[in-house]
Amino acid sequence: MPKQDTVKAGKDHPLLSRFAGAKLVGYAAKEFDAASLVAGKVPDDAKRKPEKELALEGRTTRLIYNFAPERSGLEVMRNHEAALQAAGFITLFSCATAACGKDFGEMMLARIDAHMIEGSTAYWEPFNHGRDAERYLLARGTRPDGSVVHAAIYVVDPVDKRNGGVLLDIVEARAMDTGKVTANLSAETMAKNIASEGKVAIYGVYFDTDKAEVKPQSKAALDEMAKLLKSQPELKVYIVGHTDAQGTLAHNLELSQRRADAVVKALEGGYKIDGRRMLAKGVASLAPVASNDAEAGREKNRRVELVKQ
Repeated sequence: MPKQDTVKAGKDHPLLSRFAGAKLVGYAAKEFDAASLVAGKVPDDAKRKPEKELALEGRTTRLIYNFAPERSGLEVMRNHEAALQAAGFITLFSCATAACGKDFGEMMLARIDAHMIEGSTAYWEPFNHGRDAERYLLARGTRPDGSVVHAAIYVVDPVDKRNGGVLLDIVEARAMDTGKVTANLSAETMAKNIASEGKVAIYGVYFDTDKAEVKPQSKAALDEMAKLLKSQPELKVYIVGHTDAQGTLAHNLELSQRRADAVVKALEGGYKIDGRRMLAKGVASLAPVASNDAEAGREKNRRVELVKQ
């Protein structure tokens, strides 16, 4: 085992510390990406695919550790499990050795990118030699702000006096950074949607998490909303704020109302739109347009709508 971490730019995740004495040999993190976490055993059908997987999106962190051969995989896993339980995480799936399926270790070995392991190839070997002495745990937790975090822990025993290995995948649900690519609806398109459907969803109005201040990046969308209202002086609209289903309904109702009020204030103060033509309403998560079970759906549900009065 290395005397120190071989990863120069990596660090432990603040959610879950490493097992005492383990060394970090692999690290990768992305602010927003897709991740597929194993959520079931591998059937004996030679396909080496789990019965169930969780398709997630958010901030992804992958950490790979080696630990000393004097410690057991069971001890390492139990310590991680206890830490997650203390943090209020719920176990979604767990297995050990044969209960995982005979090809579980082979499948996980294929999922471990040897190129991200920094240092000697010996630091990758635990996952090869220990692939038939594995333990796995998938758990879900909720942060105080209501956002969901998933943690997957894969541990292989030290075999033939080699190191043991830990693979830790953490996916934190979060909205993708916006403003990297803009594609705001034009005033003309908004007008057509209102004429045909009586409403139009606006995704270019941005707020920080749990905040109701309209961000500067919202200017392009506000410009088009104001252009629409100025082009149709008789048009009166509801400015409706929508949230996803994370957090309590009472809190989200209050938050969505404040956000709707903020949009009215921005249009009234910045564009001189008569406030009597706009009525702000917050409806929280009561009118979703997609499932709130995944971040992609929650992102669609977070929106502002113009609804014709």
